Amino acid sequence: MPERIDRKSRHEISLIRSAAKINAEAHLAVQAAIKPGISTLELDEIAEAHIRKAGGVPAFKGLYGFPATLCVSVNEEVVHGIPRSDKILQEGDVVSVDCGTIYKGLYSDSAVTWPVGSVKPEILKLLAATEEALMAGISKMLPGNPLDEISGAIEDVCLKYGYGLVRNYGGHGVGKKPHEAPFIHNFRTGEAGPTLEEGNVLAIEPMFNLGGDDVYTAEDEWTVLTKDHLPSAHFEHTVVVVKGEPEILTLLK
Repeated sequence: MPERIDRKSRHEISLIRSAAKINAEAHLAVQAAIKPGISTLELDEIAEAHIRKAGGVPAFKGLYGFPATLCVSVNEEVVHGIPRSDKILQEGDVVSVDCGTIYKGLYSDSAVTWPVGSVKPEILKLLAATEEALMAGISKMLPGNPLDEISGAIEDVCLKYGYGLVRNYGGHGVGKKPHEAPFIHNFRTGEAGPTLEEGNVLAIEPMFNLGGDDVYTAEDEWTVLTKDHLPSAHFEHTVVVVKGEPEILTLLK
């Protein structure tokens, strides 16, 4: 039998909910600042200032040695881009912003890919499809469902549109730590996996590419890029399994 996924108490979920609210507000602050000419480091500073002012702690800063509050990945950068003063957003770019927040010891995690100014329609379609896959995966977060239902729902959306699917990275449990079991593939594995129960808190995060599946890690040992250097999109929410429809904690309001 697969191992059970950790179940969070009502108190723990309440704190994760608070962390998630701060996280979502940080995303909105970053979104408001995204425009041609701004650096990715400036976006990072905006997010950190908001998180700390709200009583949270940036979850990524120092995590595994990562140097910043945000992972900011531009165009062909998939995930884990390091914010830099010399990385300047240009008209037509897309920028993936991944943010984590700790509140009173509990973690939340979410990501959004934003267009910068006017973006090609084909890239906007990629963003829409990736977000559609996120919501499709979340819709399977029902008590009694096997974990692989989430993975399959994400893969189905990717296959429907014919995009590249990032297979090296995926979702995860979250709450007491930034990354908890189980790892959540964005494609069917052929194994049902553990059964979802009320109180499970998961970060669901599909990543689709305009081109192929393959990615590689840059010399900075952090930034992951598409091998064909075509744009990528990344969307993520922290979600709790409850009776009925799952509760998305990191919705942007």
